[in-house]
Amino acid sequence: MGAEEDPLAALSPDRSDFRLHEIAVTPSPRTPELSQRRWRVLVIASLGVFMVTLDSSILAVALPVMGTQLHLTFSEALWVQAAYILIITILVIPIGRMAERRGLLRAYALGVLLFGLFSVVAALSPGGLFLILARVFQGIGGALVLTTSAAIITAAFPPQERGRALGLNMMAATIGLTLGPPLGGLIVTHLGWRWIFLINAPVAVATLAGGWDLLGAERRDRANALTSPEYRARSSRIDFTGATLLGMLLAALFVPLIFSPLWGWVSGRTLGPLVAAAILLVLFVIVEGRVDDPILDLGLFRHNRVFAAATTASLLYHGASYGVTIFSAVFLEVVQGRSAQLAGLILLTQPAVMTCVTPFAGWLSDRFGSHGLSAVGMVVTAAGTGQLALATSTAPIWRIFAALATLGLGLSLFSSPNFSAIMGSVDRSHLGVASGVFATTRFCGQGISIAILGAIAASKLGPTGGRVILLGKSAGVNNAQAFAAGYREAMLVGAGLAIVGALISLVRERKPESQKLREPQVLPPL
Repeated sequence: MGAEEDPLAALSPDRSDFRLHEIAVTPSPRTPELSQRRWRVLVIASLGVFMVTLDSSILAVALPVMGTQLHLTFSEALWVQAAYILIITILVIPIGRMAERRGLLRAYALGVLLFGLFSVVAALSPGGLFLILARVFQGIGGALVLTTSAAIITAAFPPQERGRALGLNMMAATIGLTLGPPLGGLIVTHLGWRWIFLINAPVAVATLAGGWDLLGAERRDRANALTSPEYRARSSRIDFTGATLLGMLLAALFVPLIFSPLWGWVSGRTLGPLVAAAILLVLFVIVEGRVDDPILDLGLFRHNRVFAAATTASLLYHGASYGVTIFSAVFLEVVQGRSAQLAGLILLTQPAVMTCVTPFAGWLSDRFGSHGLSAVGMVVTAAGTGQLALATSTAPIWRIFAALATLGLGLSLFSSPNFSAIMGSVDRSHLGVASGVFATTRFCGQGISIAILGAIAASKLGPTGGRVILLGKSAGVNNAQAFAAGYREAMLVGAGLAIVGALISLVRERKPESQKLREPQVLPPL
């Protein structure tokens, strides 16, 4: 919506429901500076996301070397990975709610600062416990970055440009995730494992330096919003009870998913927390239903079909795709006997395709909407994982390239339109929590993908299968075919998850009448 248009004109009866909703997420006329600088806002917000997501995947390749040099136990090695993902998963929604009240850009800058600082601390770690604590604080910074980045972009861009902007932001995240393993291999081989953390420092400095003056623009915009009685009322309430229950719920769910390859799916250490998670979920729903300003507005799921379906599809998307890179690397090296360097180059096929297609997919969603595009993307994703399910130990390299290219195409067609649908389906006052919910589904989906697909892939390897996958150790020649059989079954399950996600994407365009009544009349700027 341009500045010259009359916002009230959109309230005429002949406009669509979606048009009514766009008013709530269009940047307010009170934020002209951020809107005018929106492309620089996009670059700054995407740099931090790239840094944080890269760090979540680059560690897998370096962990065997780190384990040897730091004398890590197997449990410590798991916690080096789990502490980071767990902290982010627990904090993204509460931090999103708090950032709405304190300033999204300010929270984002604090996250970048914390992440860069504790990346250096992690690089200097003398032992396992020190490294785990550094990863916890990295996770706090990462949660601040991930929960505010998309909200900042959504607020700065008008609806007709939002899909393309969020597509570029999503591309930065997916490139970070998929470049991690091959880049980590190069760094560990030529520079040493400490540099996988030290490379974050210059990125953090560049991000803070490039966006420093934007903090002043946000501060001036927020000064106008402070005169709003609605804004003052909302900023005075924080649901600490709900935040605590949500954190306990996610921890009880996520820890057994991460450690299931070590503990076993039927052990008490796995089943106990999962039962506790179910109980905590019931308590959370009851408590949040009685709070005036909950940490997570469950009405977003009950009354907003677009939001509920898009977030569910996002969960399935990450569940179907995240583990593919990790387990395909094991397949290429253990089953097909390819070198780590060649395996890394082959796996670059997926991010290369995504880099080319994701911005175009965002543009398509701006022009034609996200409804069918997301469903098509999930179907193509299923086709890519289905091709990998047919791979054998003697499969030619071009078939692996074709499968990964198909997978990259599908993920690109789904990710940015679905992301735009999530962020565009809520009013401006819920941008932070919507971004937090998206980040939570991302990391929950990643945990589900590693746990479920990993358990299937390792199911025929015996009790050491989880160790083979999590620590990157060779399964040995005798176990290569056993892993290949499990890998093919895991890829079939991933394809099934993608098909379910496609079906959910097809039914998400209607928005009920109750959602229209909840549109805000006062839109506080960032």
